[in-house]
Amino acid sequence: MERAAPRRVPLPLLLLGGLALLAARVAADTLMEACCADGHRMATQHRDCLLPYTSESKECRMVQEQCCHSQLEELHCAMGINLANEQDSCATPHSDNTSLEATFVKRCCHCCLLGRAAQAQGQSCEYTLMVGYQCGLVFRACCVKGQETADFAPSDIRDIQEAAKISEIEEEQEDPYLNDRCRGGGPCKQQCRDTGEEVVCSCFVGYQLLPDGVSCEDINECVMGNHNCRLGESCVNTVGSFRCQRDSSCGTGYELTEDNDCKDIDECQSGIHNCLPDFICQNTLGSFRCRPQLQCKSGFIQDALGNCIDINECLSISAPCPVGQTCINTEGSYTCQKNVPNCGRGYHLNEEGTRCVDVDECAAPSEPCGPGHLCVNAPGSFRCECKAGYYFDGISRTCVDINECRRYPGRLCGHKCENTPGSYFCSCTVGFRLSADGRSCEDVNECSSSPCSQECANVYGSYQCYCRRGYQLSDVDGVTCEDIDECALPTGGHICSYRCINIPGSFQCSCPSSGYRLAPNGRNCQDIDECVTGIHNCSINETCFNIQGGFRCLAFECPKNYRRSADTRCERLPCHENQECPKLPLRITYYHLSFPTNIQVPAVIFRMGPSNAVPGDSMQLAITGGNEEGFFTTQKVSHHSGVVALTKPVPEPRDLLLTVKMDLYRHGTVSSFVAKLFIFVSAEL
Repeated sequence: MERAAPRRVPLPLLLLGGLALLAARVAADTLMEACCADGHRMATQHRDCLLPYTSESKECRMVQEQCCHSQLEELHCAMGINLANEQDSCATPHSDNTSLEATFVKRCCHCCLLGRAAQAQGQSCEYTLMVGYQCGLVFRACCVKGQETADFAPSDIRDIQEAAKISEIEEEQEDPYLNDRCRGGGPCKQQCRDTGEEVVCSCFVGYQLLPDGVSCEDINECVMGNHNCRLGESCVNTVGSFRCQRDSSCGTGYELTEDNDCKDIDECQSGIHNCLPDFICQNTLGSFRCRPQLQCKSGFIQDALGNCIDINECLSISAPCPVGQTCINTEGSYTCQKNVPNCGRGYHLNEEGTRCVDVDECAAPSEPCGPGHLCVNAPGSFRCECKAGYYFDGISRTCVDINECRRYPGRLCGHKCENTPGSYFCSCTVGFRLSADGRSCEDVNECSSSPCSQECANVYGSYQCYCRRGYQLSDVDGVTCEDIDECALPTGGHICSYRCINIPGSFQCSCPSSGYRLAPNGRNCQDIDECVTGIHNCSINETCFNIQGGFRCLAFECPKNYRRSADTRCERLPCHENQECPKLPLRITYYHLSFPTNIQVPAVIFRMGPSNAVPGDSMQLAITGGNEEGFFTTQKVSHHSGVVALTKPVPEPRDLLLTVKMDLYRHGTVSSFVAKLFIFVSAEL
């Protein structure tokens, strides 16, 4: 996609405006450009922006991530454009249409196909639909590219190809849209028009141009008053437009029309009523009515289900009976009955039905005050004499139990108070027992019953279990003591130098079965010097050499033309007429070294040089044998000395024989000396 050319600014203004900014931020801009370049490189090479960013700067990591995502989107968009140009379709075989990559590829492919379709139909390449800035750029680029391709007929293309074969030095035809500053959308966010003198930006309907002359923002018609909503409707702003919403719903039985008005629903015509077959549906405003087809006899009325029910004339007719008579309803009619005296509460009619007499509420077997309480009759009423712990309730006219726990909260019992009929009793919480006074609570010593597996400490209202050293309290029951496996603790690997063995309440350290013994501290392993203790099996002609965890029996013989001058040294015999003899080393010395496999490297293990240095001496040190795996190397320390160093660890125990040769240059002659290094690498503890 092409971008709109930036507007030219006079050079003096650019220089004056940019020198200060360049002086203040050149270092930061350079750093951010490098971070952005890293993000582009990550997207191009790995096609993944989720890889870890190594920069220590938070801002740099943010720039890397944003530039990576931007570059990745451009790559995916380019794939979509190529897909549209190659196969005129956006179908990608063997792809996951739900992935982010497939989404970007498909979007740009569709936008390009729309641009090519617009070109083929002779439409404008200026896309005005609100599909987004990026889609608009792809649409215009593919449309313009289609116009450029369509300008040439197939015969013209063959002529151009033939002309290109004759002369390759031919200027390309000028792009008619090259100088169009609105190409690709230009600087405008929505609509762009190049008048020749300037670029004019405009907005879609429902938007207005911002002061920068480029961007567009939505017009809030509700705030500006540019809407046509009526009274009782609220204006709701939407992107690029607005809608009118009714303030209140139409309610049951009404429906909202396209004009935002409420219209009655004819349930009878639409068939949404629930009238039975024996009823006729009659529509009403907001509802409907079911009218029965059959009529009931006099004294009856039809209900909603069509059934004939009796009319209670005593209630529906005003004073149907004369004064002094009572109306009694009958089926389909009513009768009048003469009134009798009405006695109040506590009285009843005598046998003749002429007057009211007192009712003896206390007469047996009635017990209105409740079992055990005394009832005293009175005219029209009675009273109760209640037992201790009860009171007389004037409403229910019975003896009701007094809830002492609720009436005297916290004053009767030390812990818990429970009400009983006519009294109460006290109880204690767990860990306490009731005192002799029946009210206070005293602590229970739970440790007397030995609830803990080891140690118990009584506390107020409870107890606490403890464990001896080497044990810990179980998280399951809080009572059992479990053995602590010291060897399995995070620091267990450092308790013993070789091996840790857990035992109940403690642990023990052990050493390898041979070559070591346990140190007095009970944790470290000490090497046994078999050569000093005499427990080796070396012969009289062999020398015992102690190593970590064992020993070696060493013996050597001087090679031909050499004689033994010390326990570990061979010197060359005098050379007479033997021409090869002067080339042999003057001295061969045997050395024995031992170190474990976990020795820290690099490590200097041997130093070599002349015993009596003379001014002007120069030497050369080299390993001539035994270093096939490259464990060792030589380093020159000075003009007359050098060292042998271990440069990489030996992975397992083994015996090595290293041959080191020293060439000494003195007064114009060269003398050679050889050191045989017997190296014994032992296992680490």
